[in-house]
Amino acid sequence: MENSIVLAIGQTHHLKTGKDRITYAGMPSDEVYSIVQRKAAGYQGFSWNLYYPRRKREITIDGISLYVDSVTPDEIRFRLQ
Repeated sequence: MENSIVLAIGQTHHLKTGKDRITYAGMPSDEVYSIVQRKAAGYQGFSWNLYYPRRKREITIDGISLYVDSVTPDEIRFRLQ
């Protein structure tokens, strides 16, 4: 089942129960977009930025396949596969 998601900069989405959360971090350059992957363990956790070329449409984060429909400096639109 496919699920469309739109995230503005700073917005977060929980990928799935037992999986990580992601936050759209914008575009540090015209050809690169960034997604923050956050892993939590109780009250503590850690996160890191993932960088992708703007043309990259199929990505996998924490074992979840995503298809990026569009990405701009202000928002990202993707579907869970």
